[in-house]
Amino acid sequence: EVQFVESGGGLVLSGGSLRLSCSISGFTFDDYGIGWFRQAPGKEREAVSCFSSVDGSTYYADSVNGRFTISSDVANNTVYLQMNSLKPEDTAVYYCTGLYPYYGNAIACGIVGERLFDSWGQGTQVTVSS
Repeated sequence: EVQFVESGGGLVLSGGSLRLSCSISGFTFDDYGIGWFRQAPGKEREAVSCFSSVDGSTYYADSVNGRFTISSDVANNTVYLQMNSLKPEDTAVYYCTGLYPYYGNAIACGIVGERLFDSWGQGTQVTVSS
């Protein structure tokens, strides 16, 4: 069984930074795709960033492009989301997820969204105060 455990959320002032971590177990880091999603109150869960190991591609939502960076540490079964220049509108519960085997590119992950994935972590709350 694949499990995702997110951490690193918290309360931060506008303009600040956070790094989210996601520890993954039961997952094969070979031909895989990973994604970070978020859900704000009253809104649907949306793709924030995705990575595909097949071609090394990345996807970022327009709202976070240039501020967020997705990365993975395969040796430690961990993926990260570095979030800089945070804004109040980034406030949400952040989830990580993944899929293997995955032969698509990261943009496909961003377009298809959460329907692509079956397993999710419990999420970590990020609150950005102005």
